[in-house]
Amino acid sequence: MDVITPQEKQIIENRLSELLANRVVLSERIADARALGDLSENAEYHAAREQQGLEEAEIRRLQQRIAHAQVVNTDAIKGAEVVFLGSRVRLKEVDTGDEDVFCLVGEASNNMDLDYVEVTATSPMGEALMKARVGEVVSVRAPRGLKKFEVMEIL
Repeated sequence: MDVITPQEKQIIENRLSELLANRVVLSERIADARALGDLSENAEYHAAREQQGLEEAEIRRLQQRIAHAQVVNTDAIKGAEVVFLGSRVRLKEVDTGDEDVFCLVGEASNNMDLDYVEVTATSPMGEALMKARVGEVVSVRAPRGLKKFEVMEIL
């Protein structure tokens, strides 16, 4: 079972809507390419069919994910004393004193314009943060060794 935030569910639903809307465009593209003649050497036809296959697989994956996902109530975690999925946390790296804001998510959105760093719940950092409290120091096994972070604030 996949545990996701309401925002993550909305992103998935938006992507699914885009893909479903693109079905008509792809069908027209395939029909236009088919009308050009010989399919054995028709690169446009083969490219459109390949894209259609990839998008149909993605549609099935997203539908399956939504059907089996458990959406957490992020309103219930506001003001909570422990870190949970959907929490934003200000951490200070113990060795360097650097501070940054992290958000514990089910799946990263790959949006680099956010004012926080997304951390998936299944990553080493996410596992260390889950159920951590303010003032607690968590240890994370990183590729370059063990890093320690102090939980400064749950936002």
